[in-house]
Amino acid sequence: MVRIGSIEINGPAALAPMAGVADRAFRTLCRQYGAAYTVSEMVSCKGLQYGDRKSGQLLQLGEAEHPAAAQLFGCDPALMAAAVIDAKRAGADVIDINMGCPAPKIVSSGGGSALMRSPALAGRIIEAVVKAAGETPVTVKLRKGWDEEHINVCELAKIAESCGAAAITVHGRTREQMYAGQADLAAIRSAVECVRIPVIGNGDVVDGPSAGRMLRETGCSMVMVGRGALGRPWVFSQIAAYLSDETLLPDPSFSERMQALCAQAQMAISEKGERIAMREMRKHAAWYFTGVRGAAALRREAGTLSCLADLYRLCQKAEAMYEESSPKASL
Repeated sequence: MVRIGSIEINGPAALAPMAGVADRAFRTLCRQYGAAYTVSEMVSCKGLQYGDRKSGQLLQLGEAEHPAAAQLFGCDPALMAAAVIDAKRAGADVIDINMGCPAPKIVSSGGGSALMRSPALAGRIIEAVVKAAGETPVTVKLRKGWDEEHINVCELAKIAESCGAAAITVHGRTREQMYAGQADLAAIRSAVECVRIPVIGNGDVVDGPSAGRMLRETGCSMVMVGRGALGRPWVFSQIAAYLSDETLLPDPSFSERMQALCAQAQMAISEKGERIAMREMRKHAAWYFTGVRGAAALRREAGTLSCLADLYRLCQKAEAMYEESSPKASL
């Protein structure tokens, strides 16, 4: 069990707040497969200030995803503090501050990992958010540093702790790396060693063994899974089983995988409507087909999905292809 302020998290793995990916439908599905904690897609504090409808929608949490955090991004302490009110109203158990996003659009606006180059401003933002949050705990998402010449995760971790953050998450790459190369576990360990608050390790966790290695080599309190969950929400069950007794759970049957994909689409439609949901489900469907024989053709067809019926037909086609290519079919 990990405690973030007054919030207890009963499980070893959390889902990362991937923008444009970790929507409420995907988060809910990951919770069903054992994710112990989820964080919303990052929400612009400026968008909330100006009443942007999409920003408000991104804050909405599912009934089944508590405890959960709302992640805010921006570079103005006052606006970030004001956004906390909206996040708390939406039911967030934790407020997470994004200081790790490497996307050029976010960085150019002064938010995300750009804040790692401005430690003083980062501290003012954390202080303002903590004050506005009151009893609601605040966490901070960091990276290893801006680039290899500016590795300052320990400095930012200490600032976060001294300004009242209840926990931090560290992605073991620099902003310059984006998502290339390997996550630096030593950098995460250095953050663990320089603060007393919980540290969540992030980067390259894709299964039970990689989660075990992250925990073992960094001493972090729990792991956060990002790309390793794309098209594989069951990875959380596999991580929990491995960390319990080193059981290596196999992937679900192909039929169950297709059922999970359809269930995610159905939840997305109920939240966003069929037109928007199915357009966004195209990339998810492609991820579910990864590693399947004929996946390239299936991914191309997934890129044209426009309604739920299209997805049902594609899943039926994929199952037929899978059965034809399975060893049993050749006997």
